[in-house]
Amino acid sequence: MLKIGVLVSGRGSNLQAIIDSIESGKLKASLEVVISDNPKAYALERCKKHKIDYQIIEMKNSPFRRDFEEKIAEVLKSKNVELVVLAGFMRILSGHFLRYFPYRVINIHPSLIPAFQGLHAQRQALDFGAKFTGCTVHIVDESVDGGPVIIQAVVPVLPEDTEDKLAQRILKWEHKILPQAIQWFAEERVMIEGRKVFIKDARYGELPVNPALEIF
Repeated sequence: MLKIGVLVSGRGSNLQAIIDSIESGKLKASLEVVISDNPKAYALERCKKHKIDYQIIEMKNSPFRRDFEEKIAEVLKSKNVELVVLAGFMRILSGHFLRYFPYRVINIHPSLIPAFQGLHAQRQALDFGAKFTGCTVHIVDESVDGGPVIIQAVVPVLPEDTEDKLAQRILKWEHKILPQAIQWFAEERVMIEGRKVFIKDARYGELPVNPALEIF
């Protein structure tokens, strides 16, 4: 069974989606540890409720970014983590960290990257006047929200949308495509060729999600 570690900074709704998918049997993975850089993150309450091992590693306790990343990597390696999942983790990881887990760090971002990278992606979409946005699970590289795309879900932007309304509609799809991407890793179906990611035997070409969901 695939051993995963999840990095969080906030409320942890995507963490909850992973937990729910594992507990329901849809996701065949073992959540070995959750690491937060924020001791007040609500995600930690979710860990307590579900009896999941968690650790708090704060940036302020490390003199340099590299030391901070080393501490995180040490915990993940001690748990034999095979896939690192960023679920609302508000730190940019360096190439130094990524070399510990080559092509095995994934992130969920609330836009159809390469559009609207970085913070406040939903606000960016509204300000730009986009008619569609969505969410993306991608391989993490040294860019900001610019790594190879695994799966995307399309969400229409409505005239009456506020940033919060749009974010909530996108979030519903985040909670599906992130566990799905993890499941593909668990099944060893993720094929990476340069910037392109292919899922072996997946169904392509349908909307709103491409490749198509399988466990939902």
